[in-house]
Amino acid sequence: MSAVKEQLISPRARHASPRSASAQRPARRARAASRSGAWSERWSAAAPWIGKALIAAVAGVLLFMAYRAATSASIFQLARVDVEGVARTPPDQVQAVVRNAVGRDGVWRADVWGIKREIEKLPWVREAVVSRVLPSAVRVRVRERTPFAVARISSGRFVWVDEEGVLLGQFAPTDEMPPFLVRGLDEAPTEAAHRSNRDRLARYREMLDEWRARGLIERVSEVNLEDLRDVRAQLAGEDAGIEIRLGGRDFGLRLERALKALTEMRQAGREVVSLDATQDRRIVVGLASGARLPSDGQQDRGRVERGANEAKRKASDGRREE
Repeated sequence: MSAVKEQLISPRARHASPRSASAQRPARRARAASRSGAWSERWSAAAPWIGKALIAAVAGVLLFMAYRAATSASIFQLARVDVEGVARTPPDQVQAVVRNAVGRDGVWRADVWGIKREIEKLPWVREAVVSRVLPSAVRVRVRERTPFAVARISSGRFVWVDEEGVLLGQFAPTDEMPPFLVRGLDEAPTEAAHRSNRDRLARYREMLDEWRARGLIERVSEVNLEDLRDVRAQLAGEDAGIEIRLGGRDFGLRLERALKALTEMRQAGREVVSLDATQDRRIVVGLASGARLPSDGQQDRGRVERGANEAKRKASDGRREE
């Protein structure tokens, strides 16, 4: 029995041994001390970097405040606007845009790209380059649009238009008039209007080239380009008031055929008010009486001759009656 007791008691005794408990406590203290030492070493290593970061942040704030104070100083206030490259654009318009944009912010803080966009909204300005001239000036270099045609707009005024279809300034009495005017442009200030006007001005150039090559450039006073499939030309000089429908192509050939038919009708004593040259092989002539007379080559000559003979016969009969 005593042996059994010893076996039952001895494991508990060994487990709860005072020597074993006392050995564990120093080990825990050592580990805690080791952790504390590691954190202390890390903090000691990081402290200089944290200090430097704080110093840099404070310096950045001070520099920013100094920058704000410097750029707002009176030395950077706008004193002069230099404008170069303008011929038709009034310099004071460009200067007004710059002064309004710079305001009290000063030249140093001026938004040169924003100023550029505003200047390029002026009618004659195609491109603008804006730069600061420190401490107190702004320089603007302008490239203007080239006038290409004179358009009659809905108000009845004459304005210049460039080859891209942009409506420019008013036609001045001292300006040289192009060979003929343009009507029917889209006057809306939109990109879609500019695109449609570019197509119209391309047709205008075709007419210039073809009519100049055929020696017909002075026979037309105005063209209506509102519908590019139904272009109409108003004649000039003694033919003023006569309109010719040209369709959408072959402007030189069709105008030449229409003018030939007009000459033949006049030789026949007919008063012509309009001509339709949109058909390939014949011209439809509108008469002052309201009649419309088709004309096509040899048949037209026969009609003209018969008309002339008829007019002579009537005149002869009138003299006999007298």
